[in-house]
Amino acid sequence: MIGYVVPHELYPPGYHCNPELPLPFVSIANQKNFFGFYHMGLYADAHLMKWFLAQHSSLNLRKLDMGKSCIRFKKWDEVPLELLTNLVSKMSVEDWIACYEKNLKR
Repeated sequence: MIGYVVPHELYPPGYHCNPELPLPFVSIANQKNFFGFYHMGLYADAHLMKWFLAQHSSLNLRKLDMGKSCIRFKKWDEVPLELLTNLVSKMSVEDWIACYEKNLKR
C-alpha cells in the first residue's frame, strides 16, 4: 500500500493509535479483488463526503463501492482519476490536521 502521511515535522503528536507513526492522510492499494483509494478526510468531514457523493453520482459511474474511507474499484479503467484528483485537492494538510483534531476523542 502506498501511503501519504503528515510527517512528524508538521504534526508532532502523530497518529493517536501509535504516536510513533505519522498521521495517515491518503493511501492507494491493489487488493486481490479491487483497487482501493483511501482518503481519511472523507470519513472525518461530512461536507467533503457530501461533495464526493454528489460528484460521483453526477458522473453516472458504476454503483459506488465504499467503506468508511475506502473507495473500491473493480477495474482500473473505471477509476475516475479526475474526481480523485479533485477530492485530494479539496483538503489541504492543514485542513486535515484541524479536522483530525476536531474529531479525535481523547
